[in-house]
Amino acid sequence: MEKKTYEIELKSLLGNPLNAEKLVSKMKELDPKMVSKGSHKQLNHYFKDGNLHDLYEKLSEHVQPEKKSLFKEVTEKAKTFSVRTRWADGKVILVIKASVDETTSSNGTARLEFESLMNMTLEELDSAILASGFNYQAKWSRERTDYAYKDTAVSIDKNAGYGYLAEFEKTETELENVEPTKVLLREMLKELDIQELPQDRLERMFAFYNDNWQDYYGTEKTFNIE
Repeated sequence: MEKKTYEIELKSLLGNPLNAEKLVSKMKELDPKMVSKGSHKQLNHYFKDGNLHDLYEKLSEHVQPEKKSLFKEVTEKAKTFSVRTRWADGKVILVIKASVDETTSSNGTARLEFESLMNMTLEELDSAILASGFNYQAKWSRERTDYAYKDTAVSIDKNAGYGYLAEFEKTETELENVEPTKVLLREMLKELDIQELPQDRLERMFAFYNDNWQDYYGTEKTFNIE
């Protein structure tokens, strides 16, 4: 049985490639053992309006067997949730993120996370989700480079719409560790001389993109929302 994990994630809006390069240099300076784990392209499709119980009935036989019980737990306990499909270097993944704090399930700083490889094409998985009563919220495209920095997973993304964005992520298996881990991540951002992207601004950016995603998906166009 898959053990549930809580994803604690903070974002920093870098904007342009020069700031991304400065961040990488700073991480190398503070952690000589930092390594790049490689780059890849992703397509991420977000969904809204549906019911997780219906989604479970539709897809439970298609998730990885060891993740089926966690899939059921997430569908039963989630109060707010974000359903996504992802294509990453040929792999198709179902993603559900359920909020465990006062932030949102789409962009929150702490979430219960479910991911499973799916033996389907991205189009087949999307169609199954749509048939479960969901609708598209937006489609996102990005290029991502992952780093192992100290004991933290760091990703620097070149996102359609957002430009360059850094994500600092840790996972915990106990809910009581979530808040202390947020504190550690915030200290890490200060050490690197970068600013956390405030949740209210992130939500405004997210809403703008969702309303205009067809103008940005698959392009290098960006926007700025304060």
